[in-house]
Amino acid sequence: MGSHMEQESRRKDTALPEPEFKRDLESTNEKLPYPKSVYFIVVNEFCERFSYYGMKAVLVLYLVNVLQYSEDVSTVIYHVFSFLCYFTPLLGAMLADSFLGKFKTIFYLSVVYASGNVLLSLAATPALFLPPIPFSMLGLGLIALGTGGIKPCVAAFGGDQFVLPQQTVQLASFFSFFYMSINAGSLISTAITPIIRSDVQCFGQDQCYSLAFAIPAALMIVALLVFLAGKPLYREVKPSGNVVVKLVKCVAHAISRKRNTSQSRTHWLDHADDDYDIRFIEDVKIVLRILYLYLPIPVFWALFDQQGSRWTLQATRMDGVVGSYTIKPDQVQVINPALILIFIPLFDNAIYPLLGKCRLIKKPLQRLIVGGILAGIAFIISGVLELELEKTYPNKLTTTQANLNFVNTLPCDITVNFNGNDEEIAQNMARIFEAVEAKTYKLTIKAPKCTGTEFQQGEFEITPKKQQYEIDETPEVKTGGGFTYLITFDIANKIQLAYSQRSDDREKPKEGTPKVRFILAGEFFEKLSPKKTYISLFNDDGRDDYDYVFDVIDTNRTSGSGNIGHTTDTQEVEPLPYEATLVFGGSESSGDTIRVPLKSFETQLGASYVVTISKNGTYTADFKLEEEVKKPENYNLQLITITKESSIHMAWLLPQYIVLTAAEIMFSITGLEFSYSQAPVSMKSVMQSAWLLTVAFGNLIVVIIALIPLFDEQSKEFFLFAGLMFVDMMWFAYMAWRYVPAKLEDPSKKKENE
Repeated sequence: MGSHMEQESRRKDTALPEPEFKRDLESTNEKLPYPKSVYFIVVNEFCERFSYYGMKAVLVLYLVNVLQYSEDVSTVIYHVFSFLCYFTPLLGAMLADSFLGKFKTIFYLSVVYASGNVLLSLAATPALFLPPIPFSMLGLGLIALGTGGIKPCVAAFGGDQFVLPQQTVQLASFFSFFYMSINAGSLISTAITPIIRSDVQCFGQDQCYSLAFAIPAALMIVALLVFLAGKPLYREVKPSGNVVVKLVKCVAHAISRKRNTSQSRTHWLDHADDDYDIRFIEDVKIVLRILYLYLPIPVFWALFDQQGSRWTLQATRMDGVVGSYTIKPDQVQVINPALILIFIPLFDNAIYPLLGKCRLIKKPLQRLIVGGILAGIAFIISGVLELELEKTYPNKLTTTQANLNFVNTLPCDITVNFNGNDEEIAQNMARIFEAVEAKTYKLTIKAPKCTGTEFQQGEFEITPKKQQYEIDETPEVKTGGGFTYLITFDIANKIQLAYSQRSDDREKPKEGTPKVRFILAGEFFEKLSPKKTYISLFNDDGRDDYDYVFDVIDTNRTSGSGNIGHTTDTQEVEPLPYEATLVFGGSESSGDTIRVPLKSFETQLGASYVVTISKNGTYTADFKLEEEVKKPENYNLQLITITKESSIHMAWLLPQYIVLTAAEIMFSITGLEFSYSQAPVSMKSVMQSAWLLTVAFGNLIVVIIALIPLFDEQSKEFFLFAGLMFVDMMWFAYMAWRYVPAKLEDPSKKKENE
């Protein structure tokens, strides 16, 4: 989730004195009390990180399920947001160092930040009737500006509260608390916010995104108030100019002079020596050499930051049931920060010392290369997993194709002659003809194997509809195009064919929960002519009950005239066993209500079902509708699987998370350590700004690839990123081989020379 990378960059940005300056620290620490102001800063950081990671944990599912964007468009929006979060720190650093100072910058941008959180929560509140897309996008923009703007300031402002070098030991303890607050905020919010989103019902909906966004908004407001409350205690340092701006001006000035003069210099930056001192120019040279090494780094972040987008969407198509609890797809993101807490001491105390004894991967640049390779391996693992998941996805259909699902409700096996071929369909079973061209077909249905009852064969013509397009920002073929036909019989034992004008919902549930709709079919139900018919679902513990209201006019007979049954809308339900009760509202005149218990059934995560209800058995000579309709044994309930359940457990996500977290330890932490050890003291903030920019441009790479429709299968995109990472590391290995470490002047010696 990048939290540890932020911790490292913040620590490095606050320049600690060199070891040579540590003189009698214990005695000086006794004279200077621990600054109480830092407690306000630590609490502020906890609340801000809770707000950011809590909001971001559910963001991609909000884009898909509420704003109804496709997975590709949602991925683009998610990574554009992440890009802005890591690009705007440049603005925050410039404001703090050159104009406003750290306190005012944090305060003003925190107001912007909190406003964005509130706006996003309001946009997700259906009762307010706000246009959700523009308000959500505006809220995300304000959040990106706020969180990015304060990112380079908070840790540095905390460091300003200490007097150095006298309070070096106390400063180190502050950073321990500071990092703990970051991890605590991200861990708790990533675990809790998805539960609030999924398990709380509000505004008549099964999920509550408005509350899931409101709690992070409230925490951000608390963060702002806590930060403001510490104002009388803060030690503020006046802005003294931003070194990033100074560096850019120096480079621009050197390029301008080089173009306008024929004078030859040892290095092109030496042309800036008329306005800048030699020491600063030499520092800039060192920084530019390090920045050259940064060129391949964005590819790593392109892979790493997909934990919150592609990997979360991958989790929606998996089984998260653990005992009586179901893991939410967006909760899997908590794996990374949890593993970080385990891996940091493991690598520092075991893995790195062991590799050192074996004389392996001892140099920082070698660790970077191995970290990049591990990231590529993680995406190979995710690609292989996706290949297995694709076996549970609905089949791909062209715009002229459809799936035809024939359900046999007769009390015996039948033969269906479809498209010139005879197909056997067993009693109470279904047969799906996949990828059938959308044209008119002749159908003959016989029941030659029925004993005791002779059914008259039925002949029909059917014309399945074509695939439908959904046009939004990008045209996308929906996974519709499936139609269910019920093979029934009338009171004269003549075979009938019924169908629903509504197509089957073949798409995998966007949040993993199963989808169910019901169809009533047959003359048995047509003659009832109820004013209201519905199905009630109950489970044993009473946690989730659902009502499905049947539409009288939506299911039609393919031969003859009039209605032959009813159908319901598709609803998402919890993956539980259910008892079904069929409720007839009675006739228009009597108003009587009839409740009939039906057979129970169980739903599974990731599946889409059609439940058919038909007449069980044949009509007898003394058949009386008013009496027979009340008997449960007269009903036949069949659960038909339209889209397979998610049979692969979320535990299979662990290998790719473990490998990617190990990659983060070796790549991110080592990269920052190397950069700061190589950079001059005056350029530490430049290194942080540049490192954050590599994260921003990594997210931009994801945006570009997501916008280009290269593949139909997600697995191929995962393999593309893995291959890109391997090629990128080959390039980086060549650059590392040519890199000559910088020779920095010891600050103490520099002082002696002066």
